[in-house]
Amino acid sequence: MKKQVIVALAFSIGALSFAQKKELRAAEKAIKGTNYAEAKSALKQVEALMPNIDDKYKADYYFLYAQALYAGGAGSLSDIDEAIKSLNNIEGNPSPESAELKTKMVNSLLTKGNESYEGKDFSKASEYFEKAYRLSTKDTTYLYYAAATAINVPDYDRALTIYEELKDLGYTGVKKEFFATNVETNEEELFNSASVRDLSVKAKTHVKPGERVTESKEPEIVKNIAIIYVNKGDNEKAIEAMAAARAQSPDDVNLILTEANVHYKMGNTEKFKELLQEATRMDPTNPELQYNLGVIASESGEKDQAKAYYQKTVELDPNYVNAYINLSALVLSGEEEIIKEMNGLGSSKKDDLRYDELREQRQDLYREAIPYLDKALQVDSKNINAAKTLMNIYSSLGETEKYKDMKAKVEAIESGN
Repeated sequence: MKKQVIVALAFSIGALSFAQKKELRAAEKAIKGTNYAEAKSALKQVEALMPNIDDKYKADYYFLYAQALYAGGAGSLSDIDEAIKSLNNIEGNPSPESAELKTKMVNSLLTKGNESYEGKDFSKASEYFEKAYRLSTKDTTYLYYAAATAINVPDYDRALTIYEELKDLGYTGVKKEFFATNVETNEEELFNSASVRDLSVKAKTHVKPGERVTESKEPEIVKNIAIIYVNKGDNEKAIEAMAAARAQSPDDVNLILTEANVHYKMGNTEKFKELLQEATRMDPTNPELQYNLGVIASESGEKDQAKAYYQKTVELDPNYVNAYINLSALVLSGEEEIIKEMNGLGSSKKDDLRYDELREQRQDLYREAIPYLDKALQVDSKNINAAKTLMNIYSSLGETEKYKDMKAKVEAIESGN
């Protein structure tokens, strides 16, 4: 009785094994004939037997299924995802055939990624680069490309996820480059290895061989994580990420400015000012920094300090229009107190004399503001704010001809001429 059971069981296993071989062979034949739908159909029958399939056939199944999904490069993005999963299911040492398929798929994905990038389809480029990495996880540079192109979409959520993965992987992007100068073009060229470069030098097609280590991408990654949080409006996480980024690149002025802007958005004006001053000490010839310090000083009621910052701005950049506009606004802000006092005066002779004094002071403010507004219009002839303010000033000063000229200029700007 026991012997009969054993024979029956052996017969069952033999039939199962025969079915596996038959369907796998059918799939292989269909793939060779580029009939991928037929291959999938044959493999579907093997899939039902997977719990009992022999280990030696599992690798064949995963390899053939990946081939059928990839379809010689014609598979959809979702098919490619499934193909990647199938290839990654192969345990132990992959066969030369599956390794070759992986290489072919990686190269195809990179080609499509580059084509999408050049066509400015950054979303697809990012997907292709990420899939290339999922197939060849030793090449973390592909994942870096996926994050960088996601930023260009912009798809901040996707970019953030990938950047965080790169950070967890400890990716730095540091590598050794081998280079030499092409004799014919006199341009520096990179080589895959020192030996290939040396052969070119030996052949006298290249000269000046050398090697160098590239800069780490780690500071850029932590910086971009922080900037993404800023763009997402998650200020608390942005500040936390910024601290990590600053620790990586303490001398990066742009990073300090990014952190400063986060604090400004959060209403932390003192911290904003402190960071701007720190950045100014590091980059004293940056007009943008001087201008922003002027804005903060002005909002804080520190008019003399604001004026000094704005004047430093135009000293560094004579074409900085907004600095001229703000200098004129700073001067004209003194008008409010004068008008307030004028409106509070009575009709006595003393009050009349004071009124005349105040009117003269007001006109002096106008005259002081004119050069700044004139300069703003010299730099930007279409600046409507400067033109309108000058028109009103000339009207108040009774300078009729200048008023008419400026009125005509305002009308021309508004009409688009």
